[in-house]
Amino acid sequence: MGEGSYTFPTEAQWEYAARSFSNKAFANGEISYTITDSNMDVMGWYENNSDSTPHAVAQKQTNAWGLFDMNGNVWEWCSDFYGTYPTGSVTNPLGSTSGVNRVTRGVSWNSYAQGCRSAQRYYESPDYRYFNIGLRLLKIKNH
Repeated sequence: MGEGSYTFPTEAQWEYAARSFSNKAFANGEISYTITDSNMDVMGWYENNSDSTPHAVAQKQTNAWGLFDMNGNVWEWCSDFYGTYPTGSVTNPLGSTSGVNRVTRGVSWNSYAQGCRSAQRYYESPDYRYFNIGLRLLKIKNH
């Protein structure tokens, strides 16, 4: 991966990357709110197309920023502890810095299409392990 430091993205960073400037349910468009969805079929693995298993990365279409599997395939850990969203408009909010559970984003192969939207969030205990959860690292630029 090259030299440098790596970390989990914050919840806000994760959603910003997943949306890649889109304000739709998925980076490539809206959702039909059904079990199956044509936009999700193109972007990620979910209940309707996964054959009940996670898949190797980079087999579906990227979002506008060239990122694979932001929606579907596996839940991804974020650095934030789970808490309520701030009220009002904020830019690059920092999540809770303490708590019991960590935020997960991205949803997994065993979720229906309507649950795979970019804004979907959940939480797990940091010691939780299962084959529907993974990670995505963020490289910290050294100045």
